[in-house]
Formats: sequence, structure tokens, C-alpha cells
Amino acid sequence: FFRTWSGMGCAHTPQTQCPFPPELRRRRWTILLRVRAELGPLASPWVHTPPFVAETNTTLGPPRVNSVSASPDSLLVSVSPPFTPEPGEFLQYLVSYWENTTNPTEKKLSESKTLFQIGNLKESTLYCFSIRVQLKIFSGHLLEGQQSAPECHRTALS
Repeated sequence: FFRTWSGMGCAHTPQTQCPFPPELRRRRWTILLRVRAELGPLASPWVHTPPFVAETNTTLGPPRVNSVSASPDSLLVSVSPPFTPEPGEFLQYLVSYWENTTNPTEKKLSESKTLFQIGNLKESTLYCFSIRVQLKIFSGHLLEGQQSAPECHRTALS
């Protein structure tokens, strides 16, 4: 957008990585990097990277399950997102759950809150679930995150 190169504060360092400055951490930027190696007075030619756009080039991790509380007919699940959404973005949780049997039938629900209930379950029964995030970004596109590892919990006995 600016069509100018600016330093990232990593010149003349032996480090093989460099964090983005805070002003470039928004996901709507397209970032092109140019790097070169230097050894004393010798320097390699500049090498340019392909464009990097966080909205399309980042893999969203799975949400973290903080806690699960069981009642006779439901599981109350508390989760944390893998990142903080930016203003104007909408994050929801896609939940797949199933009774842990030899022939499970997967059911799905969608939640926008970090505390939600998986309901209408049988008492004293083992249920498993897995969660992924879905992010609606500024452009209107939907990005789906990675699925969390399945967790299994038994509903309570009434």
C-alpha cells in the first residue's frame, strides 16, 4: 500500500527471526519482506518473499477448553479463542459431539459465546466433543480453524 520499504529493527543481527512491529500486526496488511545476508563488508543480493496476508495465509489454531461441568442432561463447556478478534470480526465456535458408543452419531451446534451448553444428553453417559473456530473477517469471508483434540466427559447421575 505504501510502496516503500521500512526497517523492522532487525538489521545487523545474527538472529534468524524477527517479530513484526506492533503497527503491522493487524490481519489486513499485505506484507512483503526483503532479506539479505551480510558478513563483514560482504552482502548477498536482496531476496523478496511472496506476499503474506495474515487473513489468508494464517492457520487458525483450535480453541482451548478451559473447563467442562457435567449435569445429568448436559455438559457446560468453557473455552478460550486461539486469538483475540479485531473490532468488526465475528468469531463463532463449531462444536461436534457424539455419544461414545460403537456406532456414534455426530451432532453439531454453533455458538458465539465462550461459555455454552451441550444439551439434551442422556444421564450417566460418556459423550465426546471437538471444537473449531470460524472467523468472519472484514471482507465477509469465513476462515475455519483447526479442530481441537476430542475430549470425553460423562454426564452426571440424577
